[in-house]
This record gives sequence, structure tokens and C-alpha cells, in this order.
Amino acid sequence: MSGINKVILVGHLGKDPEVRHLDGGVTVASFPLATSETYNKDGKRIEQTEWHNIVLWRGLAEVASKYLQKGKLVYIEGKLRTRSFEDREKIKKYVTEVVAENFTILGRKSDFENTPVTTNSTPKSENDYLDADGISGDLPF
Repeated sequence: MSGINKVILVGHLGKDPEVRHLDGGVTVASFPLATSETYNKDGKRIEQTEWHNIVLWRGLAEVASKYLQKGKLVYIEGKLRTRSFEDREKIKKYVTEVVAENFTILGRKSDFENTPVTTNSTPKSENDYLDADGISGDLPF
């Protein structure tokens, strides 16, 4: 039996995308995304913010680097990935990231006038993502 690994987030970029160019010309962009929820506790309104590590590959990373900036509100669909690495002290660390497959810029029309608002990237395999394959003005919901 196979499983489903699907993440949907709507939040604000915590900083501008950090773009790197790896060997072979592969582009990767990453940024933190903040999602917030509010609830009442003992008659007080409490806001809780979660931070998510977002990673975009190839063409999707290129598009993100052009159109996403700190503070922008975006809708992101992707998959959870956990990877490990050793820090300077040789201690094994784990990080969980959302590998984005597409995103849509949300907000006021003036925020993204004359810019594409939706991009998609279809994965070939777990670790290989194609260039952005489409642009549409439709919202995903």
C-alpha cells in the first residue's frame, strides 16, 4: 500500500527567497513561511505562529526568486521531506522541509499586477523536479 504526502500552506514569507545555484546549473530557492492561527483561552485571544522551511527547485525556484519577497502572502502545495546532516561538532541533525510543487501569490491585486500568480512544477521522481510548466490567474480554492 502506498501513502500520500501532501502539504497545503497559506502564509507570509519570513524573508526573501535565498537562491543557490548547484553543480550542473540546478537552481534551488528556500525561505521560511509563517502560518498563524488564533484561538481563545480563558477569554483571551491567543495567536500562535508556526514557521515552515520551504524549498523550491529548478524553474519553480527561478520564478520564486523573481516574484516572491518578504511579507508576501502565498498559497503553497508540496510534500514533506526530512533530511539529516552533521553539524560542526559532528552531531547528527534532522530538518523537515516542505518541497513546494506549486505556489500562488495571494493578496491585493496591486501586490502582483502584471506578474504571473500561479506556477506549477510536476515531479519526475522524488528528488528531480521539472521547470515550471504553467501560469494561471486562477486561485486553487
